[in-house]
Amino acid sequence: MAAPDRRKRKKKVVVKTLVRVFFVLLLLSMLAAYISNQVTISSKHAELDTLNEQIAQQKTENEEMQRILSGDADQITEWVARDSYNYAAPNERIFVDVTGS
Repeated sequence: MAAPDRRKRKKKVVVKTLVRVFFVLLLLSMLAAYISNQVTISSKHAELDTLNEQIAQQKTENEEMQRILSGDADQITEWVARDSYNYAAPNERIFVDVTGS
């Protein structure tokens, strides 16, 4: 009768060990998922900051265009000639920055 008791105890020990191992593996997988989510959140915050900066720049450009387009036709023509075709007014000096910055 000692043999069946040993087998039962051994089975209980094996089952307890398997439950503990499963629980530890479950905790480790949850920890890995949490860390992965934190990394993803961090990268998305950086992406959001970049997009917010781009939005601010675009708003500034839109305001400048709105200011230009609210002028009369002569001002618009002058702006297009200066900006697109690099024209200058008579007797006007244009300084070009060649430092590259």
